[in-house]
Amino acid sequence: MKKYIDAIGMPRLIISSLFIFVLILGGSIGMPMGGFLTDIIKRMGMYGILVLAMVPSIQSGMGPNFALPVGIICGLLGIVLGQEIGVVGFPGFLTAIGISLPFAIFIGFFYGKFLNMIKGMEMTVATYTGFAIVQFMCIAWIMLPFQDGTMKWALGRGLRNTFPLKRTYGEVLDNFLRFEIGGVSIPTGLLLFFFGACFLVYLFTKSKTGTEVLAGGMNPKYAKAAGVDIDRRRIAANILSTVLGAVGIIVYSQSFGFVNLYTAPLMMAFPAVAAVLIGGATASRAQVSHVIIGVVLFQGLLAVALPVLNVLVPGSNLSEIIRMVVQNGVILYALTKVNTGGRR
Repeated sequence: MKKYIDAIGMPRLIISSLFIFVLILGGSIGMPMGGFLTDIIKRMGMYGILVLAMVPSIQSGMGPNFALPVGIICGLLGIVLGQEIGVVGFPGFLTAIGISLPFAIFIGFFYGKFLNMIKGMEMTVATYTGFAIVQFMCIAWIMLPFQDGTMKWALGRGLRNTFPLKRTYGEVLDNFLRFEIGGVSIPTGLLLFFFGACFLVYLFTKSKTGTEVLAGGMNPKYAKAAGVDIDRRRIAANILSTVLGAVGIIVYSQSFGFVNLYTAPLMMAFPAVAAVLIGGATASRAQVSHVIIGVVLFQGLLAVALPVLNVLVPGSNLSEIIRMVVQNGVILYALTKVNTGGRR
């Protein structure tokens, strides 16, 4: 039994069991399973790339990227600048990504150099770095002189807390080749984009640079003896993680249909970290498969638990409590195993 549990990982075993239990419970009380599956599939595509941003960071030895808001801010800049230009449809979506990439590469490079100066404290410093940049941008969203009527306040200056993407490229990926089968709506374009990003990250991990990143993260002394420039590879991994965070929030926003500014990105790193850990990753080892498994289990549990608990206990906030317990409990468990070599 111990070997079986170690092979699966305790968090994955617990969350999988709870997920299956809630699904069975929802079916037994007559809730629509087709709606559950539709929501789970959509959430997988929405959140998947944000979770994928954890892979290069973990593989490089920097641990889970708690500074994910740094990449998210770059993506939000791409969205608001693209909205200001006024490009709509799929070109508008690509324009937002194209604008965000230079920001993500530039900031990711210098942030990677900064992380090389504080080796061993990356996760702690990253958390506060993410908090700091979100608060700084709260000032910037007020001060930047945008003129688009959808984004700015009707009176005064500054951008709204939330604005819609309906007239530009809201759900442009979700609706691409969408089809329905057995009462389950499949957002084909969203899934293709997510799996395409997974494939590209997989190719990166198999490339020469990706192999050197992995070697530097697993055994820095051996990698250095083999001639690997560890600091340079850590910077490359951080750039990729920042780029994925930027692209991830653009994909998330177009699927959600709205853009959330100001303090909205503050805590978005934590569910992404929890998802990859639930998928089987550790604080020092991660693969693309861990992302896919983790985002299905974590977001699937949230998608099902909310309506089921609202039916069983009307007016309660139990679903939010469960989310916080699962999310923070998994992260805490993973961090207790960082120096022991144990599985998460």
